Amino acid sequence: MEAIPHPIPRTVEEVFSDFKGRRAGLIKALTADVEKFYQQCDPEKENLCLFGLPNETWEVNLPVEEVPPELPEPALGINFARDGMQEKDWLSLVAVHSDSWLLAVAFYFGARFGFGKNESSATAFQHYKMIKGICIDISLNFMVEIVSIERSRQKKLFQMINDLPTIFEVVTGNAKQPKDPYLLNPFSGSRILRNFSGRCGSSWRWLQLDGRDENGEASD
Repeated sequence: MEAIPHPIPRTVEEVFSDFKGRRAGLIKALTADVEKFYQQCDPEKENLCLFGLPNETWEVNLPVEEVPPELPEPALGINFARDGMQEKDWLSLVAVHSDSWLLAVAFYFGARFGFGKNESSATAFQHYKMIKGICIDISLNFMVEIVSIERSRQKKLFQMINDLPTIFEVVTGNAKQPKDPYLLNPFSGSRILRNFSGRCGSSWRWLQLDGRDENGEASD
């Protein structure tokens, strides 16, 4: 369970930093810590969620009790599907839902706290009161300018996020090689983790970004 982090991310850079931290934690759960993650998702337990935290860690926990929650919630009940699917398919499914959750959290911060929108709106309102009845067009233009700034900030955030491989791409080994290998998987340096079949943890092999495994053999 998780509440809104403090300090609250308000700028594009702060929201993106929060996004990267959560993303790194989720990637760690589904790759480097996959055996631990698998064991914690016991189908006999109640509805469980996978949370990525801003400090690049993760946790499997129950959803928050309050309704509505402070933050958008990740997919509920991921543990119930664990034993009813092939392992790689289950991990891929969790990865897809994790990608969706990350976007929801990032744009939640942007919508609720507005990248400084509250301060801009207050300034615009004071400006409107001063010129009300004198030159309404100036005030309206000022408000339009604020909306334009907000849209440009949202677009900037989306572009920054879109430059990163998705969790699904990392987990399935389909991520394009970025300029900085750390962005692909922060917990494997220049390597990604792939499951070649079999029980969780026993058949994972590290692959170099050039498509060869740690023994120098080409992957399929």
